[in-house]
Parts: sequence; C-alpha cells; structure tokens
Amino acid sequence: MSTYKKAYIAGGCFWGMEDLFRKRPGVVDTEVGYQGGENDNPTYRNHPGHAEGIEITYDAAVTSFKELLDYFFRMHDPTTIDRQGNDIGSSYRSTIFFQNEEEKTVAEEVIELVNASGKWPSKVVTTLEPWTTFWVAEDYHQDYLEKKPNGYTCHFERFPDSFITE
Repeated sequence: MSTYKKAYIAGGCFWGMEDLFRKRPGVVDTEVGYQGGENDNPTYRNHPGHAEGIEITYDAAVTSFKELLDYFFRMHDPTTIDRQGNDIGSSYRSTIFFQNEEEKTVAEEVIELVNASGKWPSKVVTTLEPWTTFWVAEDYHQDYLEKKPNGYTCHFERFPDSFITE
C-alpha cells in the first residue's frame, strides 16, 4: 500500500516554493499551478482569484503534513497579506488548501506554534481554504528555477530551526 499523499499550499510566486520543496526529505514530486479562484482552466494571463500554489506529493512514511507546513512557514513570509517580496496581489497570498478536517486541525496547530515562537514580527495571516481543483500551470512554469537557475525567487529558508518542538 502506498504511503504517498498530496499537500496543497500557496505562498507567493510558485517557482521559488517548488524549488525549495522539491529538495525536502520525503517529497517525491512537485507541480506548480493555480488554486482557489474563479475560473476553470486558468492560465498565467487569466487566473482571477487563484493563488499561485504548489501540489506536493510526499511519502508520509518519511515526512508528515505537519513537517511540510513547518517548512512552509520558514521559507516564506506568512505575515504579509497578498504579498511576497516584489509580488503583490491575491495570486501571491499565503494559503493552506486543506483536504479534510485533520489537515485543517494540523494547520491551525502549526499556525499557533509559529505565532507563539515570536520569530516573525507580526502574526500569521495565512488563510485556510477548503481544497478546490488544482489546475496545473503551463509547462514553462514547471521546474522553472532548474531551467533558469538565476531566475527570480523571493523564497529562502529564513529560520533553520523547526517551529515544532515535540
């Protein structure tokens, strides 16, 4: 029986998020795309209300949803509304697309840990949204920073230590 699961998050431009997450232990695949918006079959030029996000396929025998979220909160700024670096607008919001109540509960717990840590100067504004269809982005966006190693990203590991203390 496979222990592979999927997680869906958004936290700014999807290129940098994908590049960092693909290197995490237990992550077996990543796709960038659009989620949480108004239209079907969104594109880069037409994705009203959609966040630029990533679909992470991970091996639950190696890493957990909680550990993925812990890293998520260390590699982007979850305290800015609709903004990451130079990118501004709802496409760049910080969001966790939960697939069930268990994921929602885990997300709430991790947000509490992040806020309690005091590492960020402000409280987390990451939204929790029910999962909606994940629309895979155009091919030229997939693995973008592998194709263009000097391409734009505003994502980097801000804190080396985990927010999870247990």
